[in-house]
Amino acid sequence: MATKKPIGTITRGTTNPNRLRRIDRFIAAMPLLRETAAPIVVDLGFGASPITAIELLARLTKVNSNAHVVGIEIDRERVERGLAVAHSHLHFTHGGFETPLPPELSQKADVIRAFNVLRQYDESEVRAAWQLMASRLSTIGRLVEGTCDEIGRLASWVTLDSNGPLTFTISLRLQGLELPSKVAERLPKALIHHNLPGEKIHDFLQALDRAWLINAGLSAFSPAQRWLATCQTLETQGWQIHTDKKRRRLGELTIDWSAVAPEGY
Repeated sequence: MATKKPIGTITRGTTNPNRLRRIDRFIAAMPLLRETAAPIVVDLGFGASPITAIELLARLTKVNSNAHVVGIEIDRERVERGLAVAHSHLHFTHGGFETPLPPELSQKADVIRAFNVLRQYDESEVRAAWQLMASRLSTIGRLVEGTCDEIGRLASWVTLDSNGPLTFTISLRLQGLELPSKVAERLPKALIHHNLPGEKIHDFLQALDRAWLINAGLSAFSPAQRWLATCQTLETQGWQIHTDKKRRRLGELTIDWSAVAPEGY
């Protein structure tokens, strides 16, 4: 029987240790990680090294010792590197956006993380990729798709369920941050070409910068205090933020996808 060709194309596969720590923390904080007996979390397009899948599992097992991580790559050589370190809770397999899972696991993923993957595709391919990955989710599953810089100090992502996008999140290293809009360099593919006057994402980043500047005086206490005040300023202006105080201190901020979604999304 012929093996189906994976859906997608081979990308650069650039990765670094600890690069995805911000998104790992976000996933580990999801209620479904605690509510699911043995959650299956996919690291889709893990890259030239399996390190991001290894680190993801290490962080998730602190929350749920029964968690499984599946690294999926379209490049067979990368899969072989992963298989060299695989074990009963760390799996690797060949595939693409169709998100195949090993036969010993459930055939639905509880979380799919696709980071720095769609960045290298055309924007016209985003929605089809989202739909295909989301179709592989469990009933309460989530897809987290986004981008970060090479050392993980700037990151942003979209969280989706099987019906489509739910929220947009940014996560920033606050120490030494000049303007939060620096994250524009690492917006998800669905947003990066829309950071233009008249677009929702542009309006949001401009409002974020203004709030950051208004609260500049609080830097004397700490960047975290300044960020907390920045989030509060945004809320008084009508932006609905879904991030609790603990996660705000990490430089994280989540809003409704509809607040930044380009036309057609």
